[in-house]
Amino acid sequence: MKAVIQRVSTASVTVRGQVIGQIGQGLVVLLGVERGDTEEDAVFIAEKIANLRIFEDGDGKMNHSLLEIGGGILAISQFTLLGDTRKGRRPSWHLAAEPAEANRLYQRYIEASQELGIPVAQGEFQAMMSVALVNEGPVTLWIDSRMSRRGHVKDTAND
Repeated sequence: MKAVIQRVSTASVTVRGQVIGQIGQGLVVLLGVERGDTEEDAVFIAEKIANLRIFEDGDGKMNHSLLEIGGGILAISQFTLLGDTRKGRRPSWHLAAEPAEANRLYQRYIEASQELGIPVAQGEFQAMMSVALVNEGPVTLWIDSRMSRRGHVKDTAND
């Protein structure tokens, strides 16, 4: 599972001319579900995002997590994060999970975030969406559950 997260002061998602989700301070999470991802990946990503210390303290240092500031998440399913551009000019989507499984794991990510106490607004799965946001910082990070959780890359950072 891959996620691109952006720290925002405000964000919204519009489908068919209607705003269907919006948040104030928090994170926009663009989430791509890969073939072979599991519920463990969804829970891992939710816990990782909720606890990342990427919000500023009184001294301007990134010392607070989403949980600590009481921020929200705007979750957007985005299979294009899994586009393989190594060959040719058109991305291949062979790495993306089948839609039913992708939606199930996207929903599991949302549930896991809510279980942590985070309010979650969301886009509409498989819809054409317009996402508006004000990126604070700007702060934009990516997380790959396979590299982090499954040990392909050793995590040596201190908590």
